Amino acid sequence: MRVLGINAIFHDPAAALVIGGHTVAAAEEERFSRRKHGKRPVPFSAWELPEMAARWCLEEAGLTPADLDAVAYSYDPALAEDDTAPWEALRTEYARRAPQFLATALPGLDPEIVRFVPHHAAHAASTGLAAPFGGNCAVLVADGRGECGSYLAGRYEDQALVRLAEQRLPHSLGLLYEDLTEHLGFLRSSDEYKVMALASHAEPVHLDLMREHITTVGGGFRIVPIEWNTLAKAPDGELLQEHAELAASVQRRLEEVLLELTTWLHEQTGERRLAMAGGVALNCVANTRIFAEGPFDDVWVQPAAGDSGTALGAALHVASGEPLAPMPGADLGRSWSDDEIEQVLKTAKVVYEKPADLAAVVARALADDKIVAWFQGRSEYGPRALGRRSLLANPCFAANLERMNDVKGREQFRPIAPMVLENRAHELFERGPVPSPYMLFVHDVRPEWRDRIPAVVHVDGTARAQTVADDPLLELVLEDFDRRTGVPVVVNTSLNTAGRPMVDSPRDALECFGSSPIDLLAIGPFVVRR
Repeated sequence: MRVLGINAIFHDPAAALVIGGHTVAAAEEERFSRRKHGKRPVPFSAWELPEMAARWCLEEAGLTPADLDAVAYSYDPALAEDDTAPWEALRTEYARRAPQFLATALPGLDPEIVRFVPHHAAHAASTGLAAPFGGNCAVLVADGRGECGSYLAGRYEDQALVRLAEQRLPHSLGLLYEDLTEHLGFLRSSDEYKVMALASHAEPVHLDLMREHITTVGGGFRIVPIEWNTLAKAPDGELLQEHAELAASVQRRLEEVLLELTTWLHEQTGERRLAMAGGVALNCVANTRIFAEGPFDDVWVQPAAGDSGTALGAALHVASGEPLAPMPGADLGRSWSDDEIEQVLKTAKVVYEKPADLAAVVARALADDKIVAWFQGRSEYGPRALGRRSLLANPCFAANLERMNDVKGREQFRPIAPMVLENRAHELFERGPVPSPYMLFVHDVRPEWRDRIPAVVHVDGTARAQTVADDPLLELVLEDFDRRTGVPVVVNTSLNTAGRPMVDSPRDALECFGSSPIDLLAIGPFVVRR
């Protein structure tokens, strides 16, 4: 069965292709359009489709729209309820017309093969049917909203979803966090990770109040609206300690609620393994508490846990009548051959070289405290740079935190992450899971290492580590850097600047390199120097 999955309704539009139960391609529209998050999550943008991502998925597999057996759209307008919010009915109407819109965007597509998949079922499938452990598992989805809910808990039995609990709107952990994000002056449905980083800079002084306003009820929860201004007025320019305290209070209560929900889910299912998705599952601090303190032996989070992942989930849900293979990794996007990359370099008229030992050149530059742009293989699906489109640096110098945030144009309270050889991770990190290939958990940095890799140690002594295995070139870089410095870790952050999507194409890489104080670009087998 050949199924194209589409996410378009809220934000992070994306497409994914599943053939014969195997995930063969997945990409977010922002990587093509160069528009962060693809579009804003407003009702009157719901007609916008991931046209370029969808066309690329088909081209990657050598298919035409007429070759598809089904198109899975990750929202079911029949489940949406009348909403008095301005313009909300427009979102539902656009969703109903999605088959016709898709047929126009993809000539040759039969609109009759478009199937609507409930939003949270798509989230659930993106993790429960894609997890590496395969077989039965518990599944938890938490986000801002779907058609009329914000949360789903259940289990997969023989690739079929059994729903055990759902939470209806207006109660929503994701929308609560979005409200706080907006109150603190950030962009909602975009900058929630900044709030998570800010929360580490203070104590949760309002935790008792948050426990009164946010409560669990069996397998669900209730949220009493919070008057943010009574706790900390919206910032007028600089963020103050009171803003960090508010962020810390909401973050801590979110962690507690998720622990309570996962404990209930374990009691209901008896499963040892938990799969998670939804935007809330991108909260890596909460994920680590679930792993370290929760009842499940194994916790897996979909690397594209946000709405972009529902494109894959919708496709897997529709294809679940046949055996499904686990997701092969996050590297599901575009790639370029060496010849194609070299042609781009020649067209740009930049001076480049092809070293005999690329890994050694990069490791030497990092040891010499250079910043390296790393562009290799297929791009990542999801919001994390995982060694395909990354900025690398030396973690041994504390000043590199400020330096990297300056390069990217980011707030200075935000941390940068370490990339570590998987077989060395236990020497440096504890509490979080190993392996951790998708940078979706935080780890405590062992005390004896905190002064050795200060650039990647957050204010609370943690690091959002990515473990590296089965990537020979990147492993060579880490091994060579270790020989030169005695440290098996390098800084890894996404190859982009603030407000821009992650670099995807060679042209994107050259534009980012040319406009930022990056010292070296390693692109395919080639090197471009500043």
